[in-house]
Amino acid sequence: MEDVAREAGVSGQTVSRVVNARGYVGAATRERVELAMQHLGYRPNSAARALRSGRFRTIGVVMFSFSSYGNQRTLDAIAVRASQRGYALTLIPVESSAVETVAGAFRRIEEHAVDGIIIVLEAHQLDEADVEIPEGMPIVLVDSNRGTTHPFVDTDQAQGARLATEHLLGLGHETVWHVTGPAESYSAERRREAWQATLEAAGRPTPEVIFGDWSAESGYRAGLQLRGRDDVTAVFAANDQMAIGLVRAFREAGLDIPDDVSVVGFDGLPDAAQLWPPLTTVQQHPERVGALAVDALLVELDGGEPPRTPLVSTELVVRGSSAAPRVR
Repeated sequence: MEDVAREAGVSGQTVSRVVNARGYVGAATRERVELAMQHLGYRPNSAARALRSGRFRTIGVVMFSFSSYGNQRTLDAIAVRASQRGYALTLIPVESSAVETVAGAFRRIEEHAVDGIIIVLEAHQLDEADVEIPEGMPIVLVDSNRGTTHPFVDTDQAQGARLATEHLLGLGHETVWHVTGPAESYSAERRREAWQATLEAAGRPTPEVIFGDWSAESGYRAGLQLRGRDDVTAVFAANDQMAIGLVRAFREAGLDIPDDVSVVGFDGLPDAAQLWPPLTTVQQHPERVGALAVDALLVELDGGEPPRTPLVSTELVVRGSSAAPRVR
């Protein structure tokens, strides 16, 4: 670092600020330091930095279900924000929701040199009596309701489901059917409860819920159950993938979307606007969730009190898959 400082014509403290991404350094000065580092072949030694600062500059992430759109975007946002703040990631995947698998993931993450942990797991997995979250480690939860003991960040699931249901009722539909996610899913539960509460508040009948597994195939199977019923004019699917399967099943039966059946999804998949008809959906913002989770964890690491993070809002994006019911 002394060689870099001499080469760049700055103090050793300035070089330290650039290397550790801490404190303000002007753009021109930062560029000189980085060019000097490149010219001299300087690479920070992470082990030495850890010994000096007591930090590994690494965040552990325990995550279930890499296949879901929301989790993919959340992980991407965590990685980007961590990199911006000078941290690397150690990722521990959870292959299934079995208690022993979740507990094993926590044991593995404790074996790694991490400064704190971001846990992206469903509440039902964490609430099992045999699963203990590591003690004495800064932790932030994502997609969980265990916010009483640890900071948590999440999408406002209930708000999104309420927006979707109110939209369909406002178009003139007598009621709204619902294809929900897995029974053990916290996100699905919150969306399902808000759908039911919205119908009850409006004095509308609450149809029997149909369970899916987040996949388009499960949405298609739900559509096979619903497409023969004359009383089904509007369906809210708990994610866009299941909504895609629903649309296929209805159209195979000769039903028009949205004249015969309106369909609304949840997630805001980028390709949802390219479907025919374009899918009305609830847009969530996992990129904000991931960034806020990193920020909250770093506040904990610095000994501060993490701010009470509000739920990240959603927006209803109205497209061609929802309309007033056909007069019969």
